[in-house]
Amino acid sequence: MRRHHILLPLAALLATLPLLLHGCSCGHDFGFHLQSWLEAAQQLRHGTLYPHWAWTAAYNAGEPRFVYYPPLSWMLGALLTLLFPISATPAIYTWIAFTAAGFAMHHLARQYTSPNAALLAAALYMANPYMLFNAFERTAYAELLAAAWIPLLLLAVLRKHPTVQGIAIPVALLWLTNAPAAVMACYMLALLAAVRLIAAYRVSKKTFSPKPFPLLLTISTGTVLGLALPAFYLVPAAYERRYVQIAMAIIPNMRFEDNFLFGHTADVPHNVVLHTISLLAVVLLLLTLGTIAVLLYRAPKAGCAQEARASASHQEPGTPGPYLALLTVVIVFLLVPISTPLWRYLPDLAFLQFPWRLLTILSAVLVFAIALLLPRGDRSRKPMLIAAPVCVLALSLLGITLYRQACEATGLPSATAALFSTHHGVPPTDEYTPNEADNDVLRSNDPGYWLTPNPAAFAPGTIPNPAATDPNFSGELPVEQTVSAQAPRHLVLNLAQPETLVLNLRDFPDWRLTRNGTELPAHLQRDDGLLAIALPSGPSTIDIAWHYTLDQQLGIAISACALALLGLTFLRSRKIKDCR
Repeated sequence: MRRHHILLPLAALLATLPLLLHGCSCGHDFGFHLQSWLEAAQQLRHGTLYPHWAWTAAYNAGEPRFVYYPPLSWMLGALLTLLFPISATPAIYTWIAFTAAGFAMHHLARQYTSPNAALLAAALYMANPYMLFNAFERTAYAELLAAAWIPLLLLAVLRKHPTVQGIAIPVALLWLTNAPAAVMACYMLALLAAVRLIAAYRVSKKTFSPKPFPLLLTISTGTVLGLALPAFYLVPAAYERRYVQIAMAIIPNMRFEDNFLFGHTADVPHNVVLHTISLLAVVLLLLTLGTIAVLLYRAPKAGCAQEARASASHQEPGTPGPYLALLTVVIVFLLVPISTPLWRYLPDLAFLQFPWRLLTILSAVLVFAIALLLPRGDRSRKPMLIAAPVCVLALSLLGITLYRQACEATGLPSATAALFSTHHGVPPTDEYTPNEADNDVLRSNDPGYWLTPNPAAFAPGTIPNPAATDPNFSGELPVEQTVSAQAPRHLVLNLAQPETLVLNLRDFPDWRLTRNGTELPAHLQRDDGLLAIALPSGPSTIDIAWHYTLDQQLGIAISACALALLGLTFLRSRKIKDCR
């Protein structure tokens, strides 16, 4: 076993040490992710290997959260929830994300520098300030894990001879982990690929070498394959966006124009976070610009020797400085209001919400640039081995001091798990709410179903939602008012007269309802979005099942074909290596 296989997990443990000593940090997205893990874990226990519906959301009326949210982070969280105590799961998840990020940066840096420099770069990347901000203040667990794939994509597009699988795998992993990270990473890939192709074309004109069509073919094929591999998630998520209020993800305060550096909104707590991340962004930008300036200054002196060493060791030649400089300049531009037209018109860029999310890429650029400047001689071996754990521990202690969020008693993992197991529902997620549903009308203590002659009637004895009468209400409902029941999946009724059956289940096109074995295509409209059907008198056997629609079946088929093609590319690359 190589040295870094042991040292990097230990370094990640040091980065996670504050969580192990002081308990979890209940950051901005902590409750959302924890609830998703518990939900997915329960469905895994019951044999649903790939959940689509989050049952406890919308006060047990549910929402199609798992159709739209990439599966890798919540599936990992669910598996950890099944294997470990819930109180330890957030720290273990964070450790895994740090470890993966460290290995990815080590793999990138090792292609251009010495093993010791790569080890120190890996340590710096897993504990870089923005990584710790995501881990401790935002607890944006999906974005935290997605940071591990950015160095792999950088390596794939910067290496002398890109490969199809080298590009496809990180692209697929990004889309399976976090959609905003995948969007900005794909734009990064497009930018660097375009610059490489232009440079290759100019060289080919001067040297009369073949045009850069092989490079174009490799990068485009790798990108398409990378998008096809997660098609089982990506196709339904893209197609079925029309069924939910996805635009609620970019309401005021959550829009890109509200979140440029040092922006100001009407939300005071949001402004505090925006000020914190703006200061962090300025520090990272200054460090990156300074590091790249030194790197470019040294490049003419070190370039020839570096090429010779790379050729002798059969490594890729290292000239990534200009590409890193270009990425940094573009990120600086996108963090300020002058870039508004790009945010507005480039496809899906607005759904990043926060321009400062680009610090995920900037952090990888900064650490990679530092790695290229680190000394490579044997004399630096011991100092780097000492510096790696010291930097990780110092940065993590500073990060937990600056970014740790206190937990309320009801927000602790143990309390959340206890409420989850006692039929308490949780509020709906606005962007995953079906189109015709109004969350301000939905009541929080509905029974699993009720019968009524009036399709618009609420269940007897339920408490009106305060938001229905007070548009300024933004507080949380008392826990005792969120005890509700989930709709039964099988129901037998014998009605003396026609009635409307209302189920505590949000109406969504993927639900297939049958009465006495015959599908019921027509549902009655309700303001709260609950599923309602008109029943005649007499016996009725109602069955409710999730229906795999054509887009979901198509996505699975595309992913299966892409996986087979990926296997063929690996076999082909092995044969080429054997021939050499």
